Amino acid sequence: MSLPVVLGTRGSTLALAQTRLVADALGGDARVEVIRTAGDASTRPFTELGDGVFVTALEEALRAGSIDAAVHSLKDLPTGPRPGLIVAAILPRADPRDVLVTRDRGGLPSLIPNARVGTSSPRRDAALRALRPDIVTSPIRGNVETRLQKVARGEFDATVLALAGLRRLGVAVADVEILDLATMLPAPGQGAIAVQCRADDARVRAALSRIDDAVTRRATDAERELLRILGGTCDLALGTVAHAEGTRIVLDAMLDGRRASAGGDDPLGVAHLVAAELGAVVAG
Repeated sequence: MSLPVVLGTRGSTLALAQTRLVADALGGDARVEVIRTAGDASTRPFTELGDGVFVTALEEALRAGSIDAAVHSLKDLPTGPRPGLIVAAILPRADPRDVLVTRDRGGLPSLIPNARVGTSSPRRDAALRALRPDIVTSPIRGNVETRLQKVARGEFDATVLALAGLRRLGVAVADVEILDLATMLPAPGQGAIAVQCRADDARVRAALSRIDDAVTRRATDAERELLRILGGTCDLALGTVAHAEGTRIVLDAMLDGRRASAGGDDPLGVAHLVAAELGAVVAG
């Protein structure tokens, strides 16, 4: 009998739901270990905590051998080198778009004048204020359920959440609440689940290779390479999404109000083409 794969995860309802998807993809031959991260333990704004706040503790457990694999939302995973570790699997991506949740659940048309919108994302902040200069954005913390409750209680008039996460939690979303890609581009890797393991663990690498989705990997490789080129930080107001057209990858991006797009067979090359279009904005 083969040994089960021990999957490390954060303890939020969404993180556990995503880990169950990984376990199911592995055929149920997995055990779950919950690990508390710095992002879970702190109430400070994400911009003060820095990149990797939901990742570092999981990676430390992985290197220590207390877990075999770590399950992450790909958008949380820094683009820099992760010594001794590899992303061995990326599951097929869910819809990467964002959702504007208002108190009456009517989406953008129902957003009241001078609304207070909860978001800690520079990307979401920039896109929303470009659409509605009257709104005021304020940082918001907590898991998905907590953020929904803060809107329902009137602490905020609205918040923005990932559609993939809401659907994985079974939260109903109306079409009018979904922000289309012309309005707001997602974070790099949004909607995708990544699974890390130790680079020298042949058993786990082989198991994870069977659930790796090549199309999602190519698309998210382009998005994450663009993020890396432009600075690789959560402080960057970058929205980007890629999709496959046959063997080609087409990458669309927005930064500081400017959009750029390019396509080609090499995901990393496409990212460099888009970065070149956005370079003057970054340099300035």
